[in-house]
Amino acid sequence: MGFFSWKTQDTKKSIANQYSTLPTFPVYMTDNQGNIWKEENYDGYGEFGGKDYYELLAEMNGLGSDRSAGIDLVFNEIGEKYITPNLSESPDWEWTEEEPENCEFQGYFYYDDEDESYDEDED
Repeated sequence: MGFFSWKTQDTKKSIANQYSTLPTFPVYMTDNQGNIWKEENYDGYGEFGGKDYYELLAEMNGLGSDRSAGIDLVFNEIGEKYITPNLSESPDWEWTEEEPENCEFQGYFYYDDEDESYDEDED
């Protein structure tokens, strides 16, 4: 499985991982109970401030702390409604019932077919 990445919900900025050519930046993951995890240097595998995104998603949806159950809920498209953690650049972000947009570059592959660098301002 490749990298997991999203765009921040407040600034719509791609969350680059530490292995990419783009610099990382602080990202805050917030749950529906107001808990916040801060990540300074995202590794690309879904962990923010020591908490796994998909594990938290499973917890938020009553599935225990099972990361695989969280991944299945999102990627198996079984039509179940679920709530997700929020991802933002702002520590003051208040949780909303909107899912963060996936980053089409997986936080790493910032090049197009002509081998030109991805321009963060294009989004």
